[in-house]
Amino acid sequence: MQETVSSIGSILARLRYIFSIDSRTLALFRVLMGLLIIGDLLARASTFSMFYTEDGLAPQSLAQARTVDHAFSFFFLTTSTPVIAALFLLHGLIAIQLIVGYKTRLATILSFLFVISLDNHNPLNTSHADSLFRLIFFWAMFLPLGERWSIDAVHRGTPGRPSIANLASAAILLQMIYMYLVNGMLKTLSDSWTDGTATPIVFGLDDMTYFLAVYLREYPTLLGYGGTLWFGMLIASPLLLIFPGWLRAIFTSMFVIVHLSFALTVRIGGFGWVAIAGVILFLPGQVWDTLGRLADAPHAMGRSLHWLRTAGHRAGESLANALPRLKIPVQVPAWVVSLTGTTLVLGAIVAVFVVSSTVHLHRWAEIERAPTTLEERIYEGTQMFRVNQALWTVFAPNPRSTDRYYVFPARTADGEMLDVYNDRPLTFDRPYRELQLQYGNYRERFYMNSSRRAGSRGQVNPILAEYICRTYREDHGIELTHLNMYEVVETITLDTITDPDSRERTRRLYYQHGCGENEPEELEVPGL
Repeated sequence: MQETVSSIGSILARLRYIFSIDSRTLALFRVLMGLLIIGDLLARASTFSMFYTEDGLAPQSLAQARTVDHAFSFFFLTTSTPVIAALFLLHGLIAIQLIVGYKTRLATILSFLFVISLDNHNPLNTSHADSLFRLIFFWAMFLPLGERWSIDAVHRGTPGRPSIANLASAAILLQMIYMYLVNGMLKTLSDSWTDGTATPIVFGLDDMTYFLAVYLREYPTLLGYGGTLWFGMLIASPLLLIFPGWLRAIFTSMFVIVHLSFALTVRIGGFGWVAIAGVILFLPGQVWDTLGRLADAPHAMGRSLHWLRTAGHRAGESLANALPRLKIPVQVPAWVVSLTGTTLVLGAIVAVFVVSSTVHLHRWAEIERAPTTLEERIYEGTQMFRVNQALWTVFAPNPRSTDRYYVFPARTADGEMLDVYNDRPLTFDRPYRELQLQYGNYRERFYMNSSRRAGSRGQVNPILAEYICRTYREDHGIELTHLNMYEVVETITLDTITDPDSRERTRRLYYQHGCGENEPEELEVPGL
């Protein structure tokens, strides 16, 4: 009996070690999540009128039609542009509250609610980056993000716990492993990830690559080796949990480096930055202990680290003294808090990991057994708050091997033919050498994906077309009578990664529109 108890104790101790997160790592995670919110708000603000107002491309009626019934969003409470702008500002202020760690639990919950509100406010321009951001924010609500390096910690006046190991820490770490492993397993269905051809093809996608990708695509063999390494890392991602100490730190750093390379080469939203925020949760305490010893060393780096540490402490204490120490008047017994939290996390794990994954699998693989009514109801509940698991098909099973750009032929009242999407005389030639320049930002590319997939169905393209008719008249003083929407597709091969002029090109008309009272018609356009 004693041996059994000892074995159980050893297993529990091992699980606590595997799923523990250093409280300093949690503090860094908290800061990064707040900074990501601010960066995302600034990026969205550049297309505020286009994507987030009632007169733009996603009015409230369309947003609600494209989300599940009873989808949560603060923005569904209003259609007033000034109020929507005020909610953007409030979202940013709460993100600052999260960064400094003042009433951190409340700031985390409100930040999560604002994140899902904004995604539901315009579901047409979201991506896997937003899915991952929502999910890790969801699990973060159950974690003490203000344990260290926060105003809350200064107000508390007692040392924070060195590490956190509970169901919530296990869930957020498993979320990252789940995302990596599912994506890796999907990639096993394609030979291109094992023979090294996938990554060069990805870097040939001019409509979504930028910056360093322009130079790296000149070295397809090197890219092939890098892609194979990344594929192996995805399959081996459970080692992030199993590796001890510095081995875990090194493996985590490898993921950070790859995600940083994504952020500097591929415009897939903020996926690289969001994934960095998630994967740094695996950083063990040894890293911070080593930095602490370096800060106490007499050399130049030590003095610099010591100054940063001291300046941070002073700034935190000054800010903490300036903010009130608000306390909840009703004290809840610790066992009630613990039991409630455990119940909520267990229910969330079942809903988010088990049920939503099962429903996704049934729909994706077309498995004969349909989800049960209970599964569907739980899945619909996760969709209301956008915390259902994505399929994690980022470049999987096969990477996309076609580039695309858009040409919108339009006839003016004077009979002139224009390409109004690219603001030029009508031609089906490439609008830019780097096709990613056709979009104002990466969210416009996601929106245009929604546009071409919608075709003649639904409200998306009628709203887009009429928006173009109206804004083109306002911006250029030119009246449009008719507008067509084409996507032009280029087939990428290993031989044409750096030579787009040699690619086979086709075009597809997916929507016709008559501006104002004009009836839709297919316009006569020049051949390719």
